[in-house]
Amino acid sequence: MKIICIGRNYTEHIKELNNERPTDPVLFIKPDSAVLPKEQDFYIPEFSQDVHYEVEVLVKIKKVGKHIDVQFSHNYYDEIGLGIDFTARDIQSQLKEKGLPWEKAKGFDGSAVIGKWLPKTNFKDLNNISFQLKKNDKLVQEGNTGLMLWKIDEIISYVSRFFTLKKGDVIFTGTPAGVGRISANDYLSGTLENEQMFSLNIK
Repeated sequence: MKIICIGRNYTEHIKELNNERPTDPVLFIKPDSAVLPKEQDFYIPEFSQDVHYEVEVLVKIKKVGKHIDVQFSHNYYDEIGLGIDFTARDIQSQLKEKGLPWEKAKGFDGSAVIGKWLPKTNFKDLNNISFQLKKNDKLVQEGNTGLMLWKIDEIISYVSRFFTLKKGDVIFTGTPAGVGRISANDYLSGTLENEQMFSLNIK
């Protein structure tokens, strides 16, 4: 299993971090050790003083695919989920300044929250899925897949040009605006079309 993440896929999030709008999807990978075990709290790592939440719609790949044409991308997934890409923003900023890879800031243990999965047939339009993240019961992030620069099928096609997709792989499709810092004793919960997909405590 590999976790493939898309960066800078929502215009407002690009603006809030003062990033340049990409001409192609920004790709990075988290190792399978980044997955936070089910029902486990998230412990802020000692190496970062500024860990941020980033809520994202997820897609689970169901079969092997390479060089997938966008018109056939829908054949490679049946489930949609929601998760968090935890980011050590202070570490990421240091790495970006030096032009170095982001793995230490993005791929550390527990940095990938994967909530429950729903059949994609539950959704009338995959390009119009609303999702939210609450911190301590206060809305902090709100997004819709219709606002993504690259839609799900386009992402799958693009990713498959570089990486063979395999059954069980998970794609994080990018985060909307509203990312922010977490602190000990925070409580995070995520919803997809008003259905709760995950909740966790921060330690």
